[in-house]
Amino acid sequence: MNRFKMECANEVGVNLRQGYNGDLTSRQAGSVGGQMVKKMIESYENSMK
Repeated sequence: MNRFKMECANEVGVNLRQGYNGDLTSRQAGSVGGQMVKKMIESYENSMK
């Protein structure tokens, strides 16, 4: 899951690193989480076909 989070952060242009990331803005953290959810839903939809 951590690798997935890092991949999503790179896709949206957020500099995420291992360990503490408390310096991220809410917007940056939200964009990473949103990208993760988007990819999980896409994966699930593709598996249903």
